[in-house]
Amino acid sequence: LSSIDIRKTSPLLFEFRAKFFPEDAKRELIQDVTQRLFFLQVKEDILAGHLACPSETAVLLASYACQAKFGDIEDKKHSLTSIPLDHLLPASILSNHEVDSDGWYKMIETWYLEHRDQSPQEAMISYLQLAQDLETFGVDYFEIRNRRGTDLLLGIDAIGLAVYKPPDKSTAKLGFAWSEISNITFSDRKFTIKPMEKKAPDFIFFTTHLKNSKRILALCVGNNELYIRRRQPDSMEVKQMRAQAEEERAMKSAER
Repeated sequence: LSSIDIRKTSPLLFEFRAKFFPEDAKRELIQDVTQRLFFLQVKEDILAGHLACPSETAVLLASYACQAKFGDIEDKKHSLTSIPLDHLLPASILSNHEVDSDGWYKMIETWYLEHRDQSPQEAMISYLQLAQDLETFGVDYFEIRNRRGTDLLLGIDAIGLAVYKPPDKSTAKLGFAWSEISNITFSDRKFTIKPMEKKAPDFIFFTTHLKNSKRILALCVGNNELYIRRRQPDSMEVKQMRAQAEEERAMKSAER
C-alpha cells in the first residue's frame, strides 16, 4: 500500500473475497469462519446477479439463508415479510416472474419450515452445497480470442478450463480438466494449452491485456495445485484441523 499514491486523508475500504473455490464445500471448508465467509460471498453474488440461479433454487437458497440468520421460523421475533424481498431473492428473478410479494414470501416460508432444528452453520453448509451445483459457481471468466480472431470466453474453476461462445456462459464449446493438461505457457497475450494426450492439438488463444494473462496464469496454477491436493491423503495438519472443528461443533450442538 505504501507504493500506491492514495490521499492519506481518504479512508480506504477493502473487500476481501475468495480467489479459489472448493469442489465440495462441506468437506473442504473445515473451519466455521471459512464456511461463513464463503456463504456471505456466494449469497452476495447470487443476490447481485453475478451468479446465475434458477428461481426454484433461489427460493430454496433464500430459505437456508433465513435459517442461518434467524434460526427456526417459530422462534423468529418478526415476520418474514419484514425483510425486503431483494434481500432474499435476485432482482432479475423478482422482475421476470409474475409472482406478487406474498407469493414469494409464502414459497420461501414453505421451505424455511423444512429446515427446523438446523444450526446456523448447518444451514450455511446446506446453502453452499446447493449453490456449488450452479453452472457458473466459482468460475472466473475472461475475454479471449482464438487464432482466427473469434471472440470467446475462457472459464477457469476448480475442475479445469472451459471455452464458451459469448454471451453463453453455461454451455462449453471446449473443455480441459486439470488432469488432462500437460502444460500451460504464455508469452505476452498468447497462451498455449498443451493436452496430456500427445495426439491432441494444442489450444492457442490470445488475451485482451497482459494484466489478464498474469491473472489467468495465477488462477490456473492455483486451481491446478488445489485439484491435485484434493486427490491426495489429508496432511497431518488438515487432519488436526478437521478433528478440532468437529470437536467444537459437537460442543456447540450439546449446548443447543
